[in-house]
Amino acid sequence: MTQPTQTKAKVDRNGAVAIVRLEGDITSASRDAVLGTYESLAADVRGVALDFVKVPYLNSSGIALVIQLVMEANKAARKVAVFGLTPHFQKVFTMVGLTKYTSLHPGEAGAVGALRA
Repeated sequence: MTQPTQTKAKVDRNGAVAIVRLEGDITSASRDAVLGTYESLAADVRGVALDFVKVPYLNSSGIALVIQLVMEANKAARKVAVFGLTPHFQKVFTMVGLTKYTSLHPGEAGAVGALRA
């Protein structure tokens, strides 16, 4: 079995939208990268686009971190959009009910556009 890759996250800004670019496997060890990065966002951020293009794997603990991020954003009246998920993880996000709180998009432009609407 291969070792999980360490999760990295960086933030790009597009006006009031923060694009959180995740990279590597997302597991329980990804707490600082996922939630720490979200918590460090500037107060004027109104929308968060989560970029999963470079995320090959999410386990149940990783999905729980994403759920926690989305719930925190919801409490702060921030909209969340997700892009770059594989078809498998699009199904998983739908099954666990994340699509009630976020929107799924094939690319960055659609996600950022949805957050600006």
